[in-house]
Amino acid sequence: MAFLGLRKWPTPILKPLWPFMAAGTLTMYLVSKAQDNAVRSPENRNDPRNPYAAQIARESLH
Repeated sequence: MAFLGLRKWPTPILKPLWPFMAAGTLTMYLVSKAQDNAVRSPENRNDPRNPYAAQIARESLH
């Protein structure tokens, strides 16, 4: 018998959604790596519009 729509056992949430969470994590990681490689590419390394240009220049001096 359901009381106000509540069941005797809770509906599982994590068990059926774990593939989507794993795929989302993997996608975020790969996009982050692609962005980092694009920012550090030779054609964008010295571009004045690059917000990481100063940081890349400091790292290359060491």
